[in-house]
Amino acid sequence: MESFKEEIAKKLALKTGRGWEELVKTIEVPPQPEFGDFAFPCHGLAKVMKKNPAVIAAELAAAITVVDGIKKVQAAAGYVNFWVDRSRASREVLKNIFGEGASYGSSKVGEGKTIAIDYSSPNIAKHFGVGHLRSTAIGHSLYRIYRKLGYKTVGINHLGDWGTQFGQLIAAFKKWGSEEKLSEVPITHLFELYVRFNKEAKENPALAEEGRSWFKKLENGDAETRKLWQHFKDLSLKEFERIYRALGISFDYYWGESFYNDKIERVIKLLEEKKLSRLSEGALVVDLSAYDMPPLLLRKKDEATLYSTRDLAAAILRWEQFQFDRSLYVVNVAQDLHFKQLFKTLELAGFDWSSRMVHVSFGWVKFGDAVMSTREGNIVFLKEVLEKGIELAEKTIREKNPDLKDLEKTARMIAEGAIMFADLSTRRHKDITFRWEEVLNFEGETGPYLQYTHARLASLLRKYGKPVKGEVNFDLLSSERVWPAARQLGNFPSTLLAAAEAYEPSFIATHLLDLAKAFNAFYQTERILTDDAAATDARILLCSCVKTVLKEGLYLLGIESPEEM
Repeated sequence: MESFKEEIAKKLALKTGRGWEELVKTIEVPPQPEFGDFAFPCHGLAKVMKKNPAVIAAELAAAITVVDGIKKVQAAAGYVNFWVDRSRASREVLKNIFGEGASYGSSKVGEGKTIAIDYSSPNIAKHFGVGHLRSTAIGHSLYRIYRKLGYKTVGINHLGDWGTQFGQLIAAFKKWGSEEKLSEVPITHLFELYVRFNKEAKENPALAEEGRSWFKKLENGDAETRKLWQHFKDLSLKEFERIYRALGISFDYYWGESFYNDKIERVIKLLEEKKLSRLSEGALVVDLSAYDMPPLLLRKKDEATLYSTRDLAAAILRWEQFQFDRSLYVVNVAQDLHFKQLFKTLELAGFDWSSRMVHVSFGWVKFGDAVMSTREGNIVFLKEVLEKGIELAEKTIREKNPDLKDLEKTARMIAEGAIMFADLSTRRHKDITFRWEEVLNFEGETGPYLQYTHARLASLLRKYGKPVKGEVNFDLLSSERVWPAARQLGNFPSTLLAAAEAYEPSFIATHLLDLAKAFNAFYQTERILTDDAAATDARILLCSCVKTVLKEGLYLLGIESPEEM
């Protein structure tokens, strides 16, 4: 559909005096098909032309000739709406998808550029909760989206494996820990100890000081403390890697907070040389009051460092390693102030690349009315959700299709698809309330609905039983019933670009739902396999292209596409 946007932009350029390359970027896809296939908003011209947008739209619509693939032009509410030649559009879109296959939607926009993405980053010695899934799912999807657009992508898991909380955990294990339980249920035991410590510390402030003391030993390299910390870390990584393998998620680097311990002094020295750091009540800080922000704490009064110091070291290392075009931090909105402080400190230190750093924030995951919290023990474990999802999917399959091959594998794909889609289909700035019945819902606008549509298309292609033809009578694919699906297929590449620009995988999720609904509406009213060979070949080409885009779109969301369900 890009060729039509370019044609529209060139026509608008002749009438407005603006460059067509600029105009292409402003042309939109209307939310409802009754408003046309493309729309040009005239509000941006109002100040320049000193006219009401509705008047501008009416004048432009009247002046544009309806030729070269544009069948209708109409003004409405300050927009110029365009309807394209559907036969030509179907031909261009389907031939592109048929020829390019899974590469359809790929771009060279990122060629020669690198995107570093910091995502997932769970804390060791704690279970992987559903709250951790948001960063993991969003970051992993962005990693795949940018790679499809030609960027070199670098996935970094900034593990939470350092800080005062590990002093607390060590103190708790020394007081109440059991080697037997640690061997049998390691992460569960460590989680219980951490929750107990924080609850008892509220009544006994001396415990908090004890935790700080153990962390100081850890920072100073005490052999026994380090050994215990490493043991906790190794046990945690085994648990995390099981989760990542199940979800098909991987990283290029596991650079946790502890990785930067030997790089911190360099950062502190640099800030001192730049005269950015000063002592405040015994702590070393960067004063950011001139920018309406509290100070960035570099080192506590007891000489212990903080995650902000390690984040500074991490940012510098990532620039030196990757010379990134952008460096993304997929982290909860609660850390918004932290990243503002971090980016401003790097800017003041003279690093002009700090403007390339982006906090890709997302909303809270709530359980009932409360925000999930590991410290309070208010958390739902992802492992538990996956197990329940697989159990439910297996039960559903046994009821509806008991003879399905690879039943267990398909059940796993469905459960994981439901969980991932429930997260990624929500705009990232919105909070999510965890409800079992919604996350594991396999009906309605869900991941399994898209997976089922893909499996239905695979079944149709198997029944067709012949190679799909790329040359068909495209006039047969321009009717009111077929066009919505073809239109969605044509807008897939622009959806990918929009998702990348807004750091918003939910754009792809919404697009796939619209595509599946458009195809299923056609499928419910039209037979695909008929005695009319020309009609059958044309509809099978459409089916093949819808299947290709569904599979690729689901892949970009980190979801597998079963061939049978």
